[in-house]
Formats: sequence, C-alpha cells, structure tokens
Amino acid sequence: MPTDDAQFVRVQREDFSVDAEINLVRGRSKRIGGISIFLGTARDRSKGREVVSITFDHYEGMAQRKLREIRERAMKDFDIIEVAILHRYGEIGIGDNIVLIVVGAEHRAEAFRACQWAIDELKRITPIWKLEYTPEGEVWVEEHP
Repeated sequence: MPTDDAQFVRVQREDFSVDAEINLVRGRSKRIGGISIFLGTARDRSKGREVVSITFDHYEGMAQRKLREIRERAMKDFDIIEVAILHRYGEIGIGDNIVLIVVGAEHRAEAFRACQWAIDELKRITPIWKLEYTPEGEVWVEEHP
C-alpha cells in the first residue's frame, strides 16, 4: 500500500519519542506481531577517550534519500510490514538519542533481521558524519562500527 514515507523516514535536529515511533509503526497493521528496535545513544567514551559531546553533520537531501532507499529495500527484501528510520543531527549530549530504527513484522525473526540490516546499511551508505568533542580536542569519526 502506498504511503507518505516522510513520517517514517526523518533526519531531524530535535529529539524523538521512542514510544511514539513504535506506535507509528504498530499502527500500520494489525498483522504486526513482532517489533524490533535499534536505539543508538551518545556514549561518554570512544576508543578509550572521554567524549564530552558529539555533533552530527549531514548532506541535506542526500541523507534523507539514502534513508528512504534503506526503508524501500528493507520493505522489499524482508518479510516485514513497516519500518521507521530516524537520525538526529546537530549537537547531541551524552546519553541522548541519536538514531532509531523500528521494524514491524508478523514474526520476530524477520523483524530482527531487517532491523540489524537497516542499521548496518545506514552506517555504510548514509552521508552523516560524527564529530566527537574530547578534552584533547575534536575528532572526526571515520569508521562505522
């Protein structure tokens, strides 16, 4: 069924409600029996260094396009009903939300598989960059573990 994916794929400065996003996906179908989520949050250490805060920058328009492609491929390649993908940009405080993927499927196995694939693919192809602020200075993070 066609849908306006703008509500399911967002790059935004402001925080998001995990519960609201789960309910958005859940509301797509009564057939959803399993929901898998990945929530990425800002941690206070990276590669043994203290991290004070993080800033995310992105290629406006292209980041959204890549996230839409990930959503479309997940819907086509996995036996799932819906997926929402959100990523924040700007300054993020330690402990704050960064990225959320919510996958709804009839069964848990496909929800888990699609969710893991989506976050891995997001880190691989989406033009979003992380700048960590440490007591020693700023560090651009190039790899995507």
